[in-house]
Amino acid sequence: MYLVIRKFNHVTSMAEAARRAESGLGQLLKQSPGFLGYYVFDAGDGIGGSVTMFDTRENANSANDKALAWVRASLMDVVNGEPETIVGEVLAVVTA
Repeated sequence: MYLVIRKFNHVTSMAEAARRAESGLGQLLKQSPGFLGYYVFDAGDGIGGSVTMFDTRENANSANDKALAWVRASLMDVVNGEPETIVGEVLAVVTA
């Protein structure tokens, strides 16, 4: 399993960004091969981000390219600048 973490450092409305991401990008990601989950978070003070999970690195990278294009087209009025992006393999999982 692979995670993609996107961190935005200057978000003017995290609620609006999350609403758009859930209805727009979330639906796009659900159609991507190997999709396992998508989470949007608010870290406070204009910082927010998302975590997306995929079955393979290739699927994670491919979907991330689509996600970044979507962000550029749909969120630039509520986020200032490109997100920091990290893609990595999940090495341990602990669930409830």
